[in-house]
Amino acid sequence: MLVAAAVCPCPPLLVPDVAAGAAPELDAARAACTDALGVLAAARPDRLVVVGPAEQSGRGPHSEGARGTFRGFGVDLDVRLGRNGARTPEGSAAGSEPVEGADRPLPPSLAVAAWLLGRTDWSDAPVEGLGVGEPLAAERCIQSGREIATRAERVALLVMGDASACRTLKAPGYLDDRAAGFDAAVAQALGAADVAALQALDAELAYELKASGRAPWQVLAGAGEGAGLAGALLYEDAPYGVGYVVAAWS
Repeated sequence: MLVAAAVCPCPPLLVPDVAAGAAPELDAARAACTDALGVLAAARPDRLVVVGPAEQSGRGPHSEGARGTFRGFGVDLDVRLGRNGARTPEGSAAGSEPVEGADRPLPPSLAVAAWLLGRTDWSDAPVEGLGVGEPLAAERCIQSGREIATRAERVALLVMGDASACRTLKAPGYLDDRAAGFDAAVAQALGAADVAALQALDAELAYELKASGRAPWQVLAGAGEGAGLAGALLYEDAPYGVGYVVAAWS
């Protein structure tokens, strides 16, 4: 059963080494993510499942210990998914041995999640990752979430994803007048742990607005059915014209 969830944005810029001189601009978002992960730890889960958007090569399950990298963003930094996943430039986790089946590279969203978990020294429960594709239909996302919620007596979710990328003229998707309203509705639903509202998100509109979080949020909505969790909105802003939301359910 789902006992807690944290929702975080997934831009590689969240990692200060990637953001470089612009790192302070996302300090508030990083602090909110740390607070959200604290809610997960306080729930004392038996298992943590990390869900994030992924291209074809990064979809499907990722074992604890799976490696991710930010080398594609010009930074000599690797991470490992899981407990005590300390980062080293060589890409090994301090004190960890290779995990069987952990050789599939993490998609960027799960690499950011691994960095967040390592930053907070996550050691509270085993971790597994799931990369989901943007085209995945809402019902399949919801069904996947329902299945995740049955994997242990106490399941927690770390859900990665961005809202629209169309909030300003300089945004990656240029300005779309529908973006602010879409993001506001998403923030309200995530902040209120409104499972029905998340399940009803318009997948076509989310695609048009380049909202990478739609499918992961609907996985969360499936997992949250019947859990009776309360939500809290910890951060909402649109730096760089992209909507970032941090929320915690407990």
